[in-house]
Amino acid sequence: MATPLEHLTDPDLTFDADFPLGLTFDDVLLVPRRSAIRSRGDVSTATQLTPRIRLAIPIVSANMDTVTESAMAIALARAGGLGIIHRFNLPERQAAEVAKVKRAESYVVESPYSIAPTASAAQARRLMRQWDTGGLIVVEEGLLVGILTARDLLFEDDPNVVVRAVMTPRDKLITAPPDTTIEAAQAILHRHKIEKLPLLDEGDRLVGVITSKDIQKRQQFPLATKDSKGRLRVGAAVGVRPGYLDRAELLIKAGADCLVVDIAHGHSDNAIDAVRQLRRHFGADVDLIGGNVASAEGVEDLAEAGADAVKVGVGPGSICITRIVTGFGVPQLSAILECAAASRRLGVPIIADGGVRASGDLVKALAAGAQTVMIGSLLAGTTESPGMTVMRRGRKYKVSRGMASLAANISRQGVEPGDKAPEEVDWQAVVAEGVEAVVPYRGDVGEVLGQMVGGLRSGLSYAGAMTIDELQTQARFVRITQAGVKESGPHDVELT
Repeated sequence: MATPLEHLTDPDLTFDADFPLGLTFDDVLLVPRRSAIRSRGDVSTATQLTPRIRLAIPIVSANMDTVTESAMAIALARAGGLGIIHRFNLPERQAAEVAKVKRAESYVVESPYSIAPTASAAQARRLMRQWDTGGLIVVEEGLLVGILTARDLLFEDDPNVVVRAVMTPRDKLITAPPDTTIEAAQAILHRHKIEKLPLLDEGDRLVGVITSKDIQKRQQFPLATKDSKGRLRVGAAVGVRPGYLDRAELLIKAGADCLVVDIAHGHSDNAIDAVRQLRRHFGADVDLIGGNVASAEGVEDLAEAGADAVKVGVGPGSICITRIVTGFGVPQLSAILECAAASRRLGVPIIADGGVRASGDLVKALAAGAQTVMIGSLLAGTTESPGMTVMRRGRKYKVSRGMASLAANISRQGVEPGDKAPEEVDWQAVVAEGVEAVVPYRGDVGEVLGQMVGGLRSGLSYAGAMTIDELQTQARFVRITQAGVKESGPHDVELT
């Protein structure tokens, strides 16, 4: 049992290097190893998305318009993963979704939502709804003059009353200096039974706010994926058509922690040139993810162009028909195994994108060499996905679609410079490489992630591995037949 690959070769078959055998998750199982792990809670599921971005769980949500917008990205980051905001809308709208994630929580809110003291109660209510916040900092010429909360407006009948008349004024506020620690802020908030602690410099100018909600979230989500300022991390996708640099500029200004060059055939000059241009334009401070590829050469070329990580997977997704339409693709397990060799050599993590239907597939993808796994359809059925909810035969479903489907092609017209209006496009000439479908409603994303990560923890214990790196070192695959696939699931019983 020298390498995982040796167990994937059948001596009775005559496949050679020019005609290799491609395998996917259902074609193999992992061989249980001796384990000293006494509790699956002892193992670590932490991994690297890129060399600089570490995740507590190896799960990334797909940059699809029925999977990831701000609600999904917030939920993934709080659980220890990461969400990638899709690009199939106007750049300003995508940047706004990124900004929502970055504002969801932080150590210090550096640019709190504010309002002038001369604004009306009606304006304040409108801004609170727009920004989904329960309080506004009242500022005049950069100076803190008060705080307005939803409670202040609760029984206010006059929509024209000015904010100054109903706010809590400055002389009644508890404030602190800018260098106040989170621990000290928590003690102040508790002692005075307040929810917001403004931070003022020596000139009495507002420099930020610490809120009790953000402190509570730190305790509630200890594994959350955060940046150095305590803000949730989030990624965003860009394309390769003209205008992608301008879109990337907006996304980075909004706070995106990484950019994903989103193109079906990532081992193409279009994708490689886009990665190279993004690297030249934004320098080393931006984490770039390229893809999708299905070969070691693809990983090598994208890494050479400047990619910090590479997505692997051509055609394995449940709503992707690229392999049927074009005849091209590599079964996902074989693609991961080949790309992992280049990944290890170059120090560029790979993201297994597509084909994961259960936690066992997640374990196999990681064992084969992926550092993280991108999931679409499993998350598309959750409450946090932006997909439409529908009822069929008394059951709840959510709409999902491949981003190369006809419907997706139609809906994204006009979101990039040079796009034709939908009525000007010859849709009969469009060759779709994805389908529209519905997936069962699965409840909150936390429930799905709990099952997936729980299965991964069990998988690590079966491998005798405390970490994902150890799983990859100790993993041994065995090929199975269709009888083995049948044996792996419930059989010879009637399910209740």
